[in-house]
Amino acid sequence: MRHIPGGVFAMGSERFYPEERPVRQVRVDSFWTDETPVTNRAFAEFVKATGHRTLAEIAPDPADYPGMPAEFAQPGSLLFMPTSGPVDLRDFREWWQFSFGTDWRHPHGPDSSLDGLWDHPVVHIAYKDAQAYADWAGKALPTEAEWEYAARGGLAGMEYAWGEELAPEGSVLANYWQGQFPYQNLMADGYLRTSPVGAYPPNDYGLFDMIGNVWEWTADWYALPKAGQKPAGACCVPSNPRGGTERESLDPCAPHVPIGRKVLKGGSHLCAPNYCQRYRPAARHPQPVDSSTSHIGFRCIIRDNKEDMPS
Repeated sequence: MRHIPGGVFAMGSERFYPEERPVRQVRVDSFWTDETPVTNRAFAEFVKATGHRTLAEIAPDPADYPGMPAEFAQPGSLLFMPTSGPVDLRDFREWWQFSFGTDWRHPHGPDSSLDGLWDHPVVHIAYKDAQAYADWAGKALPTEAEWEYAARGGLAGMEYAWGEELAPEGSVLANYWQGQFPYQNLMADGYLRTSPVGAYPPNDYGLFDMIGNVWEWTADWYALPKAGQKPAGACCVPSNPRGGTERESLDPCAPHVPIGRKVLKGGSHLCAPNYCQRYRPAARHPQPVDSSTSHIGFRCIIRDNKEDMPS
């Protein structure tokens, strides 16, 4: 783990997506954070010690999902499947498939394995799986503010974890999609899917893969930044801010689905310039707590003062 000294920073961005606005001043206390996302190797140790079964390994109860066809009551997870050509980028169903038998042990489909992937981030992890690991390890999941502060590595006001350019002098500094998503992956970064943790340079805090590779769970319920928050440069900076409430996190486009959504940070290997420019510290995305996918993982922290904030 690496120690992150507490401090004040400008959270958010005005240049990309509306949910990142406004840029506001935030203070976080010091904490320790994992250098990398949790790997398959580390997660396997947790499973061996506890017998934990991930959500993707348990058949869903049809009673929890009214209207779900009976044939869907099987264990599985969402798996990215590239398309054969251009598609409507407004419809994620074009490239996401619920794959029966796919889980953290079988990350690329039911017939796949972890051979050659032990040092890659664990994926197909739902929120409660990440929380269970953190509890076992004596750690916690970071808040959105803690995560973003660590990802910035002390660089003030920069859009990327390394500066103002995505690929300075043509250098690919993270695992994201090069080419036309979701059908043309030029693999300029060298990887079709996830990459081994530490494959790219760390940020100035010594942290790897804060950008790209896999999205990472945070402890905060998703909500838009609240009106009245202090803009950058204001006094009375809020300390250790938290997200919304579980009720606020519900998807307004799906009022019939009462499933809370947590904040994901960091983007993944599927983020592309033509589709999802979320390979940045300020980027954020809501994810239902009961969902797992082939591009979501997590990392853990330990706060210097554990009494300062609820887990």
